[in-house]
Amino acid sequence: MEHRIIRRLFAIAPLCALTACATTGSAQSSELAELKAEVRAMRETQARLEKRLERVELHASVSQSRASVAAAPAREGSTSAPPAAAASSGYSTPELAVVKLKPRNEPAPALPTRVAVVEPAPDDMEMFISSAPEEDAAPAAAQVSEPSEELDSAVLDAEFEQAVAALRTGNVEGGVTRLQAFAEEHPRHPRADNALYFSGLGQMGLKDHPSAVKSFERLIASYPAGDAVLDGMLRLAECRLRLNQKDDARALYTRILTQFPGTAAATQAEQRLASLH
Repeated sequence: MEHRIIRRLFAIAPLCALTACATTGSAQSSELAELKAEVRAMRETQARLEKRLERVELHASVSQSRASVAAAPAREGSTSAPPAAAASSGYSTPELAVVKLKPRNEPAPALPTRVAVVEPAPDDMEMFISSAPEEDAAPAAAQVSEPSEELDSAVLDAEFEQAVAALRTGNVEGGVTRLQAFAEEHPRHPRADNALYFSGLGQMGLKDHPSAVKSFERLIASYPAGDAVLDGMLRLAECRLRLNQKDDARALYTRILTQFPGTAAATQAEQRLASLH
């Protein structure tokens, strides 16, 4: 009986050992799983901390840059008085009134649209053609003369403006003299016709109507395509009336009506013709 019990114990012993090994292995595997879970949790925590650290550093850098930008104007304006000091000194910005300028109701002068063009004589054309420079020398001459021509044009424009300014500021005689000299010395200048026109106006202001007649007649004869010819014809007719030459004035008004119909000058000529009857 005892031998049987011993034999059974020896048979059960290996099974107990296997069971103990299995229990130990399952315990180790559970501990390993717990360790892995803890490591995973630590890694997630570390990642969150790193992101938070990045946000804090970014916020600090932005705050520092704003502080430096705000400090720069303060350093630049350190010599000026602060607003509080300005307020304490009694200084205040005055209130400014808004003034609106109304445009003048005077209509803009109408530009002539129909002007007779005077063709140059054939003899003059032959003179220009025969005196033309050679083709090879033309570009070089043009390059040399361009700067001087621009300079001369600017100087002449300034002379013209100064002469007109003399008329407007009361120096009528000096302005007339300078405008007459300008038209005489620079007959091909774009403002030569205007110089004659303004000089005629100045002579009318001086009550020198015979001289004004000469200026306006020279304007009409020398610059028939100029922009001042219509106004010059009207002024010439006015001078004729001042000199009791009504027939000549009537002929001038009729000429304006027939040669330049539909213009502002023609309208004025028609009205003045009606007043002469």
